[in-house]
Amino acid sequence: MPVLTMKSPISELNGVGKVRQTQLARLGINTVGDLIYYFPRAYEMRGDVRPLSKYDLEKPCAFLLTVANEVRQTTIKRGLTISKFRAFDESGSVDITYFNAPFVKDVFHIGSTFRFWGKATVQKGKLQLTNPKYEPYIEGVPLADYVPIYPLTDGISSKQIDKLIKLAINDVLPQIKDHIPEKIRLENSLPTLTYALKNAHFPEDSSALSRSLSRLAFDEMLTFGIGISLSASQKSRGAGIKLSPCSLDELTERLPYELTGSQKQAINDVYRDTVIGKDGKVSPMARIIVGDVGCGKTVCAMAAMFIAAKSSYQSALMVPTEILANQHFNEAKELLAPLGLKIELLLGSTTQKEKKRIKESLKMGETDIIIGTHALISESVEFASLGLVITDEQHRFGVAQRAKLKDKAASAHLLVMSATPIPRTLALTMYGDLDVSRITDMPKGRQRVDTFVVNEGYRSRLNSFISKQIALGGQCYIVCPSIERGEDEGETVIPSSVNGPLISENSLNLKNAVDFAEELKTALPELRIAVLHGRMKNSEKDEVMSRFSQGEIDVLVSTTVIEVGVNVPRASLMIVENAERFGLSQLHQLRGRVGRGTRKSYCVLVSDVNSPKSRDRLEVMRTTYDGYEIAEKDLFLRGPGDFFSSINDNNLRQSGGFDFKFASMCDNLELMSVAFATAKAIVSEDPKLDLPEHKELKLRMEHLINISSSTIS
Repeated sequence: MPVLTMKSPISELNGVGKVRQTQLARLGINTVGDLIYYFPRAYEMRGDVRPLSKYDLEKPCAFLLTVANEVRQTTIKRGLTISKFRAFDESGSVDITYFNAPFVKDVFHIGSTFRFWGKATVQKGKLQLTNPKYEPYIEGVPLADYVPIYPLTDGISSKQIDKLIKLAINDVLPQIKDHIPEKIRLENSLPTLTYALKNAHFPEDSSALSRSLSRLAFDEMLTFGIGISLSASQKSRGAGIKLSPCSLDELTERLPYELTGSQKQAINDVYRDTVIGKDGKVSPMARIIVGDVGCGKTVCAMAAMFIAAKSSYQSALMVPTEILANQHFNEAKELLAPLGLKIELLLGSTTQKEKKRIKESLKMGETDIIIGTHALISESVEFASLGLVITDEQHRFGVAQRAKLKDKAASAHLLVMSATPIPRTLALTMYGDLDVSRITDMPKGRQRVDTFVVNEGYRSRLNSFISKQIALGGQCYIVCPSIERGEDEGETVIPSSVNGPLISENSLNLKNAVDFAEELKTALPELRIAVLHGRMKNSEKDEVMSRFSQGEIDVLVSTTVIEVGVNVPRASLMIVENAERFGLSQLHQLRGRVGRGTRKSYCVLVSDVNSPKSRDRLEVMRTTYDGYEIAEKDLFLRGPGDFFSSINDNNLRQSGGFDFKFASMCDNLELMSVAFATAKAIVSEDPKLDLPEHKELKLRMEHLINISSSTIS
């Protein structure tokens, strides 16, 4: 059998056949290294075993119990199996029930002992556990205090991933070289990479877990900082395309509204960068337009493309989703096509025949503006005269992806748009390679979205409010944190602080989009209800979103796939289930999906979690409407990690590159600052990372950038 390395195909790992290989590939795991870097999304704290008499009705607990009788099974309608038995400890007994798990009859036998983990209830005076998780207990063999919970796909369980990772770590971990120079590691009291990787998957204790998460967060921030610093150091090189002076009057005259002061300033910034330059010389523009949800960044991008077209240069606008690409395409056609500009749309789902026609048109210079998704980065896409590259929603594209599109014309200008409010304390770090234009005021007529925080006890009134909004001609979004049942259930220890104590959040009542939509159809049969989530085919998502936009769907039950950029003016109600599960920046983005028309609009945050920290964060959403103020308050309440969390997108978490799995949990601003300062110092001293002590770091950077580039082409 071949010696395993980080680069070995996952099929070479013992226990991975063709079926398992396909399942792992769906999770982005193609090599042994991918598996080792496939980290838990949370941890369940099962080490605090308590007697049954100390049960807690508010949260799951761990119990060491002995089975008292053989399992009794009954089958009811539609083949549903119910399995029941009793278990006990020295302090009492409990009735245990499993639904649709007939195999448990062969697991639980009289006298066998297990560690059960679940939330207890009391029914008719009897203690109950329903579908608890379990592990066989053997005296003298310790059970893990922290049990890792991994993101899953159909056909593979967290336990199975756990088993494969143990095999991989045993074989490969001794070969892994640390990419952080020893001096930097010791100066910052960081554990070795092998220690961090092992304890991130299988923590020895809470201290080992916290230290490991800190190390991995530092890694992410350091490599991201190096990427930003390298990009910034190259920013001023070479001459840019000098665009010709032009008037924007014919563009602004077509707008049905007057531009705000900061919109005008942002457009002037672009004009100065691309037309006027400095001392008559123009360098390639590298600018980001940052603005709150609904502030009108898109029209600034349209103006930039108009300026480029007036000098006979082409523009490429890349967005993260096909829904958003279609929206921008329709807006560009309405605003710019009547001014003589030819606009095309290129998506992954575009037919081969149409792709061929569009690519030929681009190559011949017949197309002025191309709008699309990652398909624009394909090597087969060639431009006759690319002068402007725009990426919308900065947090969905890393440095490498932006660079790959811009590489199609080295002297082309770059404009980035972002609706993610970043506190000023972090802005320089996040946008180190870009000049910043801020849109600080909102267009006239933009509705304030009244926000309410309620618990499950308001469900009946909430359903009535949904019906009322639809009767008034509005539409409703309902956002759930998961797609289907079982993806994210159980109390999890979420490492929201890599430098402090772990916190527990009860998520046994987690709403999932598929089941909740069915419940809503029963509760509100008169309404047209549909589901939208990231696992649907692009064509299916586009069809659902199109029907919702056209008013053919009343209520759209969705995951956060609708978070970015979608514009449905009739939508007047946003409901977020299990709101405590979302970061404030993400909640603010979701709230921005409503109130985009003239209708009075509302956002309802549903949460049963009563921890002071969660309630404080939701209270910020209830009382604050300015994205930058929310960002600053969130930085104070939760630390900088929430902003790194907002940079991630769950659907793209395996896209590689600078993907924040641990920095999003970091509440240590000092650690973050040190990582970025260290990155800047490294690049300043060794711009090409050629020094011997930077050899492994350079290999790590090349690996990250290669992943980021190769998975999107």
